[in-house]
Amino acid sequence: MRAALVASEPRAAADPGAIRIVRAPGRVNLIGEHTDYNLGLVLPAAIDLEIRIAFVPTDDRRVELVSSATGDRARFDLDAIGPRRRAWIDYVAGTAWALAEAGIALHGLRGILVSSLPTASGLSSSAALELAAAWALADSPGGNIPPLSLARICQRAENAYVGVNCGLMDQFASACGVTGDAVLLDCRSLEFRPVALPLATHSLVVIHTGSTRSLTTSQYNLRRAQCEAAAAALAAGNPAIESLRDVTPAMLPKVRALVGDAAFRRCRHVVSENARVVETIDALAAGDLDAVGRLWAASHASLRDDFEVVSPELDALVEIATTVPGVAAARMTGAGFGGCTINLVARDAVDALRDAVAAEYPTRTGLVPRVYAVDAVSGAGFLAD
Repeated sequence: MRAALVASEPRAAADPGAIRIVRAPGRVNLIGEHTDYNLGLVLPAAIDLEIRIAFVPTDDRRVELVSSATGDRARFDLDAIGPRRRAWIDYVAGTAWALAEAGIALHGLRGILVSSLPTASGLSSSAALELAAAWALADSPGGNIPPLSLARICQRAENAYVGVNCGLMDQFASACGVTGDAVLLDCRSLEFRPVALPLATHSLVVIHTGSTRSLTTSQYNLRRAQCEAAAAALAAGNPAIESLRDVTPAMLPKVRALVGDAAFRRCRHVVSENARVVETIDALAAGDLDAVGRLWAASHASLRDDFEVVSPELDALVEIATTVPGVAAARMTGAGFGGCTINLVARDAVDALRDAVAAEYPTRTGLVPRVYAVDAVSGAGFLAD
């Protein structure tokens, strides 16, 4: 990256020692899907597929980045950011806008963007780009604020500037990841803690369907609106309900009559998914991977039948994985509508899973999958020299 920046940017060539590199990881969510914006529980892990920005800070107010993948060069002025452009630079410009709104001092830069994250895959490439941009743009490292606070600023960038009503999970995971662990986040209290994973014996394997999706053009915002409308309808009769987090399993039999069948099924998924997060953490602590497998399977079925975000391609990958000995658990991960599955796989079974997917999936779907064995890593920051 340094060599590429030196070759393309005169400022870097004149002073190679001024080059800084920031990294921000993607994330895979182990369980707790579509619960974050309902103020529920999530269990993501930051992963070693990531975005890096090599840059030289400048005294002017211009931000200019080149995508190493496409050669596309994009720019904006910190004093005149302007409206979104419906391009990748929006995540950087939106982050600059949100940082400035929060009173974080910023500088211009010239840089190059490199990513090992597949885009539109459900692995949070957008959140990783926002966190990398925040670290690159801020005068002080990470804005000199706690990682969770930085994650919330980046979430505001995506909500208010880019226009995606995402919850906090993606930015949180990219900012607050812990090496070797998943991290439980309570999206209402914002309390979080690491959760140990059995990575001495098992690997996290992400499988990309080869079918991409875009949250801004999918039904993601519709699902959120349905959840919020259901919570509002329930709150009219019970002021203690502020979000679907407050709905208990005992309340569900009465919910359908109040909100209709579709919204009821959205509610049922959120309520049951929050419970599955807690049960998965307990099962991991007990070393009961059979229970983890059952819980992930139930989550996948709920996302398919109640939340209706599982594509045929995601279903096919899960069905193939569950036939491979050594695969302890498999489910879709991310918002759905395409993207990826997450699999917990015995280390000596990873190749068998890879072979099974390569042999069966293209025949069933006509698509080419991509298989990634990933590690859980720390959150965003400067890359050590």
